[in-house]
Order: sequence, then C-alpha cells, then structure tokens
Amino acid sequence: MAQAGATVRLQSGTEWVYAFRSQEDAATPPDEAVCAAAPFTPTVKLGAGLYVPVGDGTYERVGSATACFRLTDRAFTPGTQVPFHARFVLPVGAFSASGECTLVSNDQPQSGVVLAGGALKLVEVPPGFVGGVMSNLSVFNPLKLPGFATGSYYTLYAFRKDGASSTPG
Repeated sequence: MAQAGATVRLQSGTEWVYAFRSQEDAATPPDEAVCAAAPFTPTVKLGAGLYVPVGDGTYERVGSATACFRLTDRAFTPGTQVPFHARFVLPVGAFSASGECTLVSNDQPQSGVVLAGGALKLVEVPPGFVGGVMSNLSVFNPLKLPGFATGSYYTLYAFRKDGASSTPG
C-alpha cells in the first residue's frame, strides 16, 4: 500500500491501480489541445484538479485534468450515451482516455444534478506503461446549483511493461 497522498493504491506484477477524485476548478482551465485531439467535436470542456484523501478527512492535490465531452441532449435524459475524452496529469505522467459515459439520473439528489458513469480506454500512457482502462462515477452540475460540485471519482487500471521501474508516483 502506498503512503498517504500517493496516487498508487494497488500494485500486482505489471498491473497498477490508481484512484483519485477530480473537481472542476476555474483556476485550472481546460487544455484546448486535449479537446482538439478528441475523436469527436466536444461541446463541453472542463478543467479540474485531481485529489487523493490524506487520511484526516482532507484531500491533497496530485494533478490536473481536462475533460471533453459531447452533450446534445440538454434534458440529460437517463440512458443517454455521451462521448468522453480526457487527459489526466499525475505524478507518474499523463494518461489520456476515450470512451463513453452513460447519464444515469438528472434528478438525484435534486433536479438539475446529473449523475453519470463511464468506461474509458487508455489511449495515451506515460513511458513504462502499455495501456489499460479507466472507470468513473461523476456528478455534473451544469446549472451551478449550490452544494454540488462537478467532479468524478476515477479508477485507472494500467499495465506496466515488464522490467519497468517498480516505483512510479
């Protein structure tokens, strides 16, 4: 198990699992180059900080992210598939992922708060890695309702090359 504040949560052979939280952050604008690289034309671009719990109920910032997605259903109808592309800059390097998220709810815990979940393929990995997959559970607050932050919890499951360093960040 990694020390508090590290993004590595589990390692077994060449398999590495990272867990972190993202939260939209006006001080971290989205990287336009990331959205330009998406395999679709994004309609929403978000910049975020990446955080891990440090054991005392607080979070430590460990990186940044840009998320790009294509929303065409402004009613946020549950079941809608949304193309999603993102880049995550972590201490070990940058990971980019593409896939789809499914809108799950547009009225819990209150109307206007959108809940979603997704599965993404890693399409860019840092040196020493060969690929992987990522999942997310997300809250999207397009109306900027008080008490709800736009952000996600991510699990990144990556594979390292045989012989790669066993001490990534």
